Amino acid sequence: MNKDIAENTFRQEVENKYIVYNSLFSNLPYDDMGKIGALTPMLYDLSSKELKKSKNPKDIIETFLTKFAHIKNDEDRRNLLFRIIQFIEREVVLFDSVEDASFDNIIALNHQKGTLENLYQVAQQQKKLDEVFEELKTFKVRVVFTAHPTQFYPNPVLRIIADLTDAIQKNDINRINDLLQQLGKTPFINKTQPTPLEEADSIIYYLRYVYYDAIGQLHEKLFLEHYKQEQEFIPVMELGFWPGGDRDGNPFVTAEITKKVTEELRTSIMKCYYNDLKKISRRLTFRGVYEKLGELSDSIYENSFGVRSDLTTGIILSKIAEVREILIKEHDGIFLNELDRFSRQVKTFRRHFASLDIRQDSGIHNHIINAIVKRYNLSDKSYNEMDKEEKFYILFQSNILIQEEDFEEEIIKDTIRNIKQLQQIQKDNGEQAIHRYIISNSTTIFSVLEVLALFEFCGYKSYEINMDIIPLFETVEGLDNAEDVMSQLYNLPLYRNHLMRRNERQTIMLGFSDGTKDGGYVKANWGIFKAKEKLTTVSKENKVEVLFFDGRGGPPARGGGKTRQFYASQGPTIASNQIQLTIQGQTISSSYGSVNQAKHNFEQLITAGISNRVFENKKLNLTEEDRNILDELSKISYQKYQELKEHPQFISYLEERTTVEYYGKANIGSRPSKRKKTSGLQFKDLRAIPFVGSWSLSKQNVPGYFGFGFAVKQLKEEGKMHELQDLYQRSLYFRTLVQNSMMSMIKCNFQLTSYMKNNDKFSDFWNELNNEFILTKDLLLEVSKQNLLMEKEEMNRLSVLCREKIMLPLLIIQQYSLQKIHEAETDEERLTYERMLVRTLFGIINASRNSA
Repeated sequence: MNKDIAENTFRQEVENKYIVYNSLFSNLPYDDMGKIGALTPMLYDLSSKELKKSKNPKDIIETFLTKFAHIKNDEDRRNLLFRIIQFIEREVVLFDSVEDASFDNIIALNHQKGTLENLYQVAQQQKKLDEVFEELKTFKVRVVFTAHPTQFYPNPVLRIIADLTDAIQKNDINRINDLLQQLGKTPFINKTQPTPLEEADSIIYYLRYVYYDAIGQLHEKLFLEHYKQEQEFIPVMELGFWPGGDRDGNPFVTAEITKKVTEELRTSIMKCYYNDLKKISRRLTFRGVYEKLGELSDSIYENSFGVRSDLTTGIILSKIAEVREILIKEHDGIFLNELDRFSRQVKTFRRHFASLDIRQDSGIHNHIINAIVKRYNLSDKSYNEMDKEEKFYILFQSNILIQEEDFEEEIIKDTIRNIKQLQQIQKDNGEQAIHRYIISNSTTIFSVLEVLALFEFCGYKSYEINMDIIPLFETVEGLDNAEDVMSQLYNLPLYRNHLMRRNERQTIMLGFSDGTKDGGYVKANWGIFKAKEKLTTVSKENKVEVLFFDGRGGPPARGGGKTRQFYASQGPTIASNQIQLTIQGQTISSSYGSVNQAKHNFEQLITAGISNRVFENKKLNLTEEDRNILDELSKISYQKYQELKEHPQFISYLEERTTVEYYGKANIGSRPSKRKKTSGLQFKDLRAIPFVGSWSLSKQNVPGYFGFGFAVKQLKEEGKMHELQDLYQRSLYFRTLVQNSMMSMIKCNFQLTSYMKNNDKFSDFWNELNNEFILTKDLLLEVSKQNLLMEKEEMNRLSVLCREKIMLPLLIIQQYSLQKIHEAETDEERLTYERMLVRTLFGIINASRNSA
């Protein structure tokens, strides 16, 4: 895209409109709104100027309060800062709405790259159109929405954003003004921590009001292109769901919650069907048709509110088929397309809407098996003391039926309850409603076998276990062991029998978040790439179809970034018959928050996968020399990252100079920020989200680049810079790796914490972070032959810079609060500044859009 065109378009469509509407917002008739609206830009200007001089944020705030706000009273000062925080929170919402409203116009500038039209055009030119259509019969994209705590907007605010976006698109000034007034009065934060059920309801909102229509329209587009008859339709898009099923480290997700969420999903899809049928009935008013549609509508209505739950997908489709036959025979097929569209929706979402995954940590299953061995006197040894053969015997020859009342520990009782109820949920909502059991931190075959055994201990016959058992390899150790673990499982008769019942398909989940936290950015990404290659090979050798499920977070440090480019960069050595990935937090609202956005990004995933399978692209093939370079980068950067983690100030810096301790206090999500209740910060117990998010909020983004520059420097000193530059031009994979790291770095601002360079305790540590940032930035620009980070992605670069500008005062207040917390002389003073710091999290998280 031409840089000038991109810049002008962004200025016209986003920046200028934001300025106009923000001035409207700043002058709302509320108490001191005009004053806050005037002072906030002053704080930005002062901060921007003083940070360039390495001034301490604490001094900047003191200067602002004294010389600009003219306030000396401590309580008035704190009140003013809280008001500024609240004001900027709403500015972020306004910017989100303006940018979302410009989506269609901005996307149009990209010449529809990655669309189905573009895919068909290329296929036609290469005479591969039939191959594309054939792939679409079996290829699937599964987007799984998670409950990760990186989105705090409550539902009322989400609705304001949707309405405000619509009003801005229509340039309806009066409505915009009304919505801005509503925005000014609407609470932004949760007073209490949301429950898993509330988290589920928040995402079900998107399912009902965005994805039902977006996926329907996308399937209609696909159908019109290549399906000859309605009966040939096969859904390409599937939805997955984690809230209410993700038990990993979340004590609030219980068997009861899981059951309630599946009921909510079932009744929600029925409500969508009911509303859809009402619209169709306005057209199909013909004798014999209208009455049957009414009967179906009544049945769906009763199933929408839990009065009944007996309406199966088969019954709905058979009634649609009856209506269809009458419509064709007696009424010339008028409005048949409307009925067929509804039929496709039913075939897509069935009774479950989205498949709820169960996830639990392997350590919990191991703990439960140990307790079972002890409770039922299965051996004189503890389970963990047994050798491999003894464990096999305990797991599959014990012939026991466990009961929850035989145990006192709640996690054991509830796990048993949950496993026992899965069969009934499948009966109520259909097998697809809940058919995957994911095991976090999988490291050995027993991570998988213990789950299989638990089902049998709970009374399931082997042929009744209609579940895909999915190991999640996420740590460095787990990724290194993955090939061996799966090879052993594939050659184990009892597990092979289970796979036969699952159509010889094995889903394997690979987690970027903990991989990056554990091994650093390059090591995690390259390790996952190689693990996928090895798992593809071992699966093919054992005649098993492997499906990869990527646990991707929002930012590049957790596997996010350029999603389409990431999948398009995976070459023929990696199985690509499905794309499965997690979408979380801010990414749900920022990339999939409207029908047009969701449709566009779903389409990008479909075309990335199909293109990868149909078209030969030399940029996807890595030579032996390329692999050697990537191995070197991975090894050197890993060593550098490990040295950082072993630095004596690493943990104390996280505790004292970042927001890691405050994620759990923000009431953003239901999960604790640590897996275990331990006193003090233990790195191994720290979740990836607060770890990555805290580096992001301090504008240091360490997990997104650290070690990369050091590794490139060593290769450059070996005379390999030209090879790296050549690899960047040739390899889509390496280019994506570099560009995603650049995306992390453009959101860094070491000026914010530059006061630390003279700190008695942390100066050496901070300087090491800063030096590695400068080194990585300079060398990646040299590798990519660019002068600016994201130089060739002008729209995204400008968006990031605008957001950084909006949130700068919040960052200054956050750093100020952090220092005041450590200086506080009383508990009351400390708690006041803790509340202030926590409050800054919301605006920064939402302005960043993919902070964690």
